Amino acid sequence: MFAIFKKELRAYFTTPIGFVYSGVFLAAAALICAFTTLQQASYNTSSYFQYLLFTFIVLIPLLTMRMFSEERKTRTEQLLLTAPITITGMVLGKYFAALTLFASTVLASCLNFVPLLGYTIAEQAASTSDTHIGPVGGQLVGCLLGVLLIGAAFIAIGLFISSLTENQLASAVITIAVLAVLIFVGIVAAQVNSSVVRTILSSISVLSRYDNFSLGLFDFSALLYYVSISGVFIFLTVRIYEKRRWG
Repeated sequence: MFAIFKKELRAYFTTPIGFVYSGVFLAAAALICAFTTLQQASYNTSSYFQYLLFTFIVLIPLLTMRMFSEERKTRTEQLLLTAPITITGMVLGKYFAALTLFASTVLASCLNFVPLLGYTIAEQAASTSDTHIGPVGGQLVGCLLGVLLIGAAFIAIGLFISSLTENQLASAVITIAVLAVLIFVGIVAAQVNSSVVRTILSSISVLSRYDNFSLGLFDFSALLYYVSISGVFIFLTVRIYEKRRWG
Protein backbone atom coordinates (compact mmCIF):
# COMPACT_ATOMS: atom_id res chain seq x y z
CA MET A 1 0.00 0.00 0.00
CA PHE A 2 2.78 2.43 0.92
CA ALA A 3 4.44 1.95 -2.48
CA ILE A 4 1.16 2.85 -4.24
CA PHE A 5 0.74 5.81 -1.88
CA LYS A 6 4.20 7.20 -2.73
CA LYS A 7 3.72 6.57 -6.45
CA GLU A 8 0.36 8.38 -6.52
CA LEU A 9 1.54 11.30 -4.39
CA ARG A 10 4.59 11.73 -6.62
CA ALA A 11 2.40 11.52 -9.72
CA TYR A 12 0.44 14.58 -8.65
CA PHE A 13 3.59 16.69 -8.98
CA THR A 14 5.09 15.04 -12.06
CA THR A 15 1.97 16.21 -13.88
CA PRO A 16 0.32 19.67 -13.72
CA ILE A 17 -2.66 18.38 -11.72
CA GLY A 18 -1.07 18.73 -8.27
CA PHE A 19 0.19 22.25 -8.96
CA VAL A 20 -3.07 23.39 -10.57
CA TYR A 21 -5.13 21.95 -7.72
CA SER A 22 -2.92 23.46 -4.98
CA GLY A 23 -2.69 26.86 -6.68
CA VAL A 24 -6.41 27.16 -7.39
CA PHE A 25 -7.35 25.88 -3.92
CA LEU A 26 -5.07 28.30 -2.07
CA ALA A 27 -6.08 31.24 -4.30
CA ALA A 28 -9.79 30.49 -3.80
CA ALA A 29 -9.29 30.10 -0.03
CA ALA A 30 -7.45 33.43 0.16
CA LEU A 31 -10.22 35.23 -1.74
CA ILE A 32 -12.94 33.68 0.39
CA CYS A 33 -11.06 34.59 3.58
CA ALA A 34 -10.60 38.17 2.38
CA PHE A 35 -14.32 38.62 1.67
CA THR A 36 -15.75 36.72 4.66
CA THR A 37 -13.43 37.83 7.46
CA LEU A 38 -10.98 40.59 6.58
CA GLN A 39 -13.30 42.79 4.51
CA GLN A 40 -16.19 42.22 6.91
CA ALA A 41 -13.91 42.93 9.89
CA SER A 42 -15.30 39.79 11.47
CA TYR A 43 -13.76 37.08 13.63
CA ASN A 44 -16.51 34.61 12.71
CA THR A 45 -14.75 31.97 10.60
CA SER A 46 -17.71 29.63 10.03
CA SER A 47 -18.82 31.43 6.85
CA TYR A 48 -15.28 31.08 5.44
CA PHE A 49 -15.31 27.31 5.82
CA GLN A 50 -18.88 27.04 4.54
CA TYR A 51 -18.04 28.88 1.33
CA LEU A 52 -14.88 26.78 1.05
CA LEU A 53 -17.06 23.66 0.89
CA PHE A 54 -18.61 24.89 -2.35
CA THR A 55 -15.19 25.00 -4.02
CA PHE A 56 -14.86 21.25 -3.35
CA ILE A 57 -17.47 20.62 -6.06
CA VAL A 58 -14.87 21.54 -8.69
CA LEU A 59 -11.56 21.06 -6.89
CA ILE A 60 -11.91 17.52 -5.55
CA PRO A 61 -12.72 16.06 -9.01
CA LEU A 62 -9.32 17.44 -10.09
CA LEU A 63 -7.73 15.13 -7.52
CA THR A 64 -9.78 12.04 -8.27
CA MET A 65 -10.50 12.10 -12.02
CA ARG A 66 -7.20 10.45 -13.00
CA MET A 67 -6.89 7.91 -10.18
CA PHE A 68 -8.18 4.86 -12.02
CA SER A 69 -9.34 6.41 -15.31
CA GLU A 70 -5.75 7.06 -16.36
CA GLU A 71 -4.71 3.51 -15.46
CA ARG A 72 -7.43 2.09 -17.71
CA LYS A 73 -6.71 4.48 -20.57
CA THR A 74 -2.95 3.80 -20.59
CA ARG A 75 -3.54 0.07 -20.12
CA THR A 76 -1.45 -0.04 -16.93
CA GLU A 77 -4.42 -1.30 -14.95
CA GLN A 78 -3.41 -4.91 -15.54
CA LEU A 79 -0.02 -4.22 -13.95
CA LEU A 80 -1.79 -3.10 -10.80
CA LEU A 81 -4.11 -6.09 -10.81
CA THR A 82 -1.22 -8.53 -11.15
CA ALA A 83 1.09 -6.73 -8.71
CA PRO A 84 1.92 -8.45 -5.38
CA ILE A 85 -0.50 -6.25 -3.45
CA THR A 86 -4.06 -6.66 -2.31
CA ILE A 87 -6.84 -4.79 -4.08
CA THR A 88 -7.70 -3.11 -0.78
CA GLY A 89 -4.10 -1.95 -0.38
CA MET A 90 -4.07 -0.58 -3.93
CA VAL A 91 -7.32 1.35 -3.46
CA LEU A 92 -6.32 2.69 -0.02
CA GLY A 93 -2.91 3.75 -1.35
CA LYS A 94 -4.55 5.90 -4.01
CA TYR A 95 -7.17 7.18 -1.59
CA PHE A 96 -4.68 8.25 1.08
CA ALA A 97 -2.45 9.95 -1.51
CA ALA A 98 -5.35 12.17 -2.60
CA LEU A 99 -6.42 12.69 1.02
CA THR A 100 -2.89 13.72 2.01
CA LEU A 101 -2.69 16.36 -0.72
CA PHE A 102 -6.19 17.59 0.13
CA ALA A 103 -5.52 17.82 3.89
CA SER A 104 -2.17 19.54 3.29
CA THR A 105 -3.74 22.30 1.20
CA VAL A 106 -6.59 22.76 3.70
CA LEU A 107 -4.10 23.13 6.57
CA ALA A 108 -1.90 25.44 4.48
CA SER A 109 -4.94 27.62 3.75
CA CYS A 110 -5.30 28.19 7.50
CA LEU A 111 -2.36 30.60 7.19
CA ASN A 112 -5.02 33.01 5.89
CA PHE A 113 -5.97 33.53 9.53
CA VAL A 114 -2.55 34.93 10.48
CA PRO A 115 -3.76 38.54 9.82
CA LEU A 116 -6.72 37.84 12.13
CA LEU A 117 -4.34 36.82 14.89
CA GLY A 118 -2.40 40.05 14.34
CA TYR A 119 -5.60 42.10 14.71
CA THR A 120 -6.51 40.07 17.78
CA ILE A 121 -3.23 40.84 19.55
CA ALA A 122 -3.52 44.54 18.69
CA GLU A 123 -7.14 44.82 19.86
CA GLN A 124 -6.51 42.88 23.05
CA ALA A 125 -3.60 45.18 23.86
CA ALA A 126 -5.80 48.23 23.32
CA SER A 127 -8.84 46.83 25.16
CA THR A 128 -9.38 47.45 28.86
CA SER A 129 -12.19 44.90 29.24
CA ASP A 130 -12.09 41.16 29.74
CA THR A 131 -14.35 40.55 26.75
CA HIS A 132 -13.04 37.86 24.41
CA ILE A 133 -11.62 39.31 21.23
CA GLY A 134 -10.58 37.25 18.25
CA PRO A 135 -11.54 34.03 16.52
CA VAL A 136 -13.00 31.30 18.74
CA GLY A 137 -10.61 28.35 18.93
CA GLY A 138 -13.37 25.76 19.29
CA GLN A 139 -15.15 27.07 16.21
CA LEU A 140 -11.94 26.96 14.16
CA VAL A 141 -11.16 23.39 15.19
CA GLY A 142 -14.77 22.25 14.65
CA CYS A 143 -14.99 23.81 11.19
CA LEU A 144 -11.61 22.40 10.21
CA LEU A 145 -12.58 18.89 11.35
CA GLY A 146 -15.89 19.08 9.50
CA VAL A 147 -14.23 20.26 6.29
CA LEU A 148 -11.63 17.47 6.44
CA LEU A 149 -14.33 14.84 7.00
CA ILE A 150 -16.45 16.11 4.12
CA GLY A 151 -13.39 16.24 1.87
CA ALA A 152 -12.48 12.65 2.81
CA ALA A 153 -16.01 11.50 1.91
CA PHE A 154 -15.95 13.40 -1.40
CA ILE A 155 -12.57 11.90 -2.34
CA ALA A 156 -13.96 8.40 -1.74
CA ILE A 157 -16.90 9.20 -4.03
CA GLY A 158 -14.56 10.56 -6.72
CA LEU A 159 -12.34 7.49 -6.36
CA PHE A 160 -15.32 5.21 -7.00
CA ILE A 161 -16.51 7.19 -10.02
CA SER A 162 -12.98 7.20 -11.49
CA SER A 163 -12.97 3.40 -11.31
CA LEU A 164 -16.05 3.22 -13.55
CA THR A 165 -14.65 4.92 -16.65
CA GLU A 166 -11.41 5.38 -18.55
CA ASN A 167 -12.37 8.91 -19.59
CA GLN A 168 -10.95 11.43 -17.12
CA LEU A 169 -13.28 14.21 -18.29
CA ALA A 170 -16.33 11.99 -17.83
CA SER A 171 -15.08 11.03 -14.38
CA ALA A 172 -14.66 14.70 -13.42
CA VAL A 173 -18.06 15.77 -14.77
CA ILE A 174 -19.95 12.95 -13.05
CA THR A 175 -18.12 13.62 -9.78
CA ILE A 176 -18.95 17.34 -10.01
CA ALA A 177 -22.62 16.49 -10.55
CA VAL A 178 -22.76 14.08 -7.59
CA LEU A 179 -20.96 16.45 -5.22
CA ALA A 180 -23.17 19.35 -6.31
CA VAL A 181 -26.27 17.31 -5.49
CA LEU A 182 -24.92 16.36 -2.05
CA ILE A 183 -24.23 20.00 -1.22
CA PHE A 184 -27.16 21.82 -2.83
CA VAL A 185 -29.79 19.33 -1.63
CA GLY A 186 -29.39 20.86 1.84
CA ILE A 187 -30.15 24.32 0.50
CA VAL A 188 -33.20 22.99 -1.35
CA ALA A 189 -34.38 21.18 1.81
CA ALA A 190 -34.54 24.49 3.70
CA GLN A 191 -37.01 25.82 1.11
CA VAL A 192 -39.35 22.82 1.19
CA ASN A 193 -42.55 23.09 3.23
CA SER A 194 -43.21 19.38 3.63
CA SER A 195 -41.54 18.12 6.81
CA VAL A 196 -41.26 14.57 5.40
CA VAL A 197 -39.53 15.69 2.20
CA ARG A 198 -37.35 18.11 4.16
CA THR A 199 -36.25 15.32 6.50
CA ILE A 200 -35.39 13.02 3.60
CA LEU A 201 -33.40 15.71 1.79
CA SER A 202 -31.60 16.73 4.97
CA SER A 203 -30.58 13.12 5.59
CA ILE A 204 -28.81 13.14 2.22
CA SER A 205 -27.23 16.57 2.58
CA VAL A 206 -23.65 16.87 3.80
CA LEU A 207 -24.25 20.47 4.88
CA SER A 208 -27.00 19.70 7.40
CA ARG A 209 -24.60 17.55 9.44
CA TYR A 210 -21.85 20.16 9.18
CA ASP A 211 -23.82 22.75 11.18
CA ASN A 212 -22.74 21.52 14.62
CA PHE A 213 -19.08 21.50 13.59
CA SER A 214 -19.43 25.12 12.42
CA LEU A 215 -20.59 26.03 15.93
CA GLY A 216 -17.57 24.36 17.50
CA LEU A 217 -19.57 21.34 18.68
CA PHE A 218 -18.43 17.76 18.14
CA ASP A 219 -21.16 15.69 16.48
CA PHE A 220 -20.49 11.95 16.69
CA SER A 221 -23.42 11.07 14.40
CA ALA A 222 -22.04 13.41 11.73
CA LEU A 223 -18.58 11.89 12.15
CA LEU A 224 -20.10 8.43 11.68
CA TYR A 225 -22.03 9.63 8.61
CA TYR A 226 -18.95 11.03 6.84
CA VAL A 227 -16.76 8.04 7.76
CA SER A 228 -19.52 5.69 6.56
CA ILE A 229 -19.70 7.44 3.17
CA SER A 230 -15.92 7.09 2.81
CA GLY A 231 -16.02 3.45 3.85
CA VAL A 232 -18.91 2.51 1.57
CA PHE A 233 -17.40 4.03 -1.58
CA ILE A 234 -13.94 2.62 -0.84
CA PHE A 235 -15.56 -0.80 -0.36
CA LEU A 236 -17.46 -0.46 -3.67
CA THR A 237 -14.24 0.47 -5.47
CA VAL A 238 -12.50 -2.57 -4.00
CA ARG A 239 -15.36 -4.80 -5.13
CA ILE A 240 -15.16 -3.44 -8.68
CA TYR A 241 -11.47 -4.26 -8.92
CA GLU A 242 -11.83 -7.65 -7.29
CA LYS A 243 -14.37 -8.47 -9.97
CA ARG A 244 -11.99 -7.27 -12.70
CA ARG A 245 -9.08 -9.23 -11.27
CA TRP A 246 -10.98 -12.50 -11.21
CA GLY A 247 -13.53 -11.76 -13.94
